[in-house]
Amino acid sequence: MELDINELLNFSPLIKTFTFNAWVVAGFTPISRGSKLDYYINRPQGMKGYIINLTLRGQARAKAGDGALLFRENELLLFPPGVSHHYGRDEHSEFWDHLWIYFIPRPYWVDWLKWDHTTHGIGKTTVNDPQQQLVLRDLFYEVIRHYNDSVPFSEALAMNALERLIINCFQLQPISNRHAHDPRINAVCDYLNEHIAQEMRIERLAAMVFLSPSRLAHLFKNNLGQTIYAWREMQRINRAKWLMQTTALPLSKVAASVGYSDPVYFTRVFRKHNGIPPGEYRKRYAAMKG
Repeated sequence: MELDINELLNFSPLIKTFTFNAWVVAGFTPISRGSKLDYYINRPQGMKGYIINLTLRGQARAKAGDGALLFRENELLLFPPGVSHHYGRDEHSEFWDHLWIYFIPRPYWVDWLKWDHTTHGIGKTTVNDPQQQLVLRDLFYEVIRHYNDSVPFSEALAMNALERLIINCFQLQPISNRHAHDPRINAVCDYLNEHIAQEMRIERLAAMVFLSPSRLAHLFKNNLGQTIYAWREMQRINRAKWLMQTTALPLSKVAASVGYSDPVYFTRVFRKHNGIPPGEYRKRYAAMKG
């Protein structure tokens, strides 16, 4: 999926304006000394989601506590939510061309976003293998292309490519890899996602993975940081948002398809997670895409 520089420029702040009110936003930023984009990004409070970027050419500098973090060609940087952003082209470099993705992760990605090397919360990974460099660039390009497309399921396809990118990056973290999820918890998560509208007793889930209900509850909380029911609720709301983005289903049918037979209760839960009711979410998303 190699892109040439002219095509990449179509996905640059030189051509279009980016807003960050979405699950995923992606682009390419070419910076040269004295150019229009040659300034430091400064977000003292960070952002609601994550930003990952890959340097293609040149060098950048990010403030990290009282010091600085340099990143060069084929190096990845990951800024988690709430981590201060203060970065731009390093004064000793003529260029800083980079690919970037802003995203709100799916809940089960969180462990994959723990990198071995961090400085004041900022993750950094150097990619030395040429084949791996190509794989990661192609995945960035795929996310960028799908994000900028307007065909049905474009955002879902962007998120799918982003998940593969995150997994590839995680595989470059040998220390963090040793602390990946228990496979029994992965099996429970997969089952819940495949049967998202069904009510499920913890006793049945525990029997599936040959654990006692109390042991499953303990392992699940340790692995994912929340209870089974809280995790399932988040998955249901995420699925509902996807349905509102990609279909014209009435909200009552959206609610029913993710396990909420009472639309009023669904609205209450949706508002708890997103700050707005589902109808308002659909209007804002439609306006943003339009």
